[in-house]
Amino acid sequence: MYVRAYLRASTMEQDAGRARADLEQFCHERELRIAATYEENESGASLRRPQLFRLLSDSQPGDVLLIEQVDRLSRLSEDEWEKLKAAIKDRGVKIVALDLPTSHMMLKTEDVFTGRMFEAINAMLLDMLAAIARKDYEDRRRRQAQGIAKAKAEGRMKGRREDTKRNDAIMAMLANGQSWNTIVQATGASRSTLSRLSQRLKSSSPVS
Repeated sequence: MYVRAYLRASTMEQDAGRARADLEQFCHERELRIAATYEENESGASLRRPQLFRLLSDSQPGDVLLIEQVDRLSRLSEDEWEKLKAAIKDRGVKIVALDLPTSHMMLKTEDVFTGRMFEAINAMLLDMLAAIARKDYEDRRRRQAQGIAKAKAEGRMKGRREDTKRNDAIMAMLANGQSWNTIVQATGASRSTLSRLSQRLKSSSPVS
């Protein structure tokens, strides 16, 4: 049996390895060693997690997938959670989470009946915690959308700040008669931006 630690954070600004010490301490107290650690910065609401699937690919039946919390493994929809569980089951991997005490029993050698009993209890609680993690994700997304809508309605949310230096340069190029294709290639600006700045240039030109 190999213990494989999985560490996930949602964004590159977050530290995916933050819980490493807690996982190592957990194993140390049980005289276990972490054979490999897999870190990634990906959303728990997505199955596009290459390090998680590399962990499963590296695993053999009986290996342990060790996580800090169930939400590090899944904030998935019900359908995608079922797909992930099937992939884990196919590899014969046991899920152990620090925040799920019943899963700690999966580390011990038990008789067949006791092992199957704890496996059933653990599976039920994993489903419950995964559902809670998904609801928390959806609630936060909904509150965020409501906050943005309210800010827009109250005029507190402005669009992206204009790059005046770049736009002045583009208008100078337009005024000098350079082609739109040349300007797009030189500045990376979109043609819609060029159209808007062209109209601005025309409106600012003195009427003869």
